Amino acid sequence: MKFEVYQDRRGEFRWRLKHSNGNILAVSSEGYKAKASALRCIENIQNSGEAEVHHA
Repeated sequence: MKFEVYQDRRGEFRWRLKHSNGNILAVSSEGYKAKASALRCIENIQNSGEAEVHHA
């Protein structure tokens, strides 16, 4: 899996998480004005290994 950071049509930075087979697994829910902000969001996700799973 890998994260990709890209600019959308509005010039904002977004990220997406892609599986090795090319399927998109997750996308950012918002655009970021600075690339560093998008990278910080990815870092937060990578550090959330102890997040709980809630079943509805």
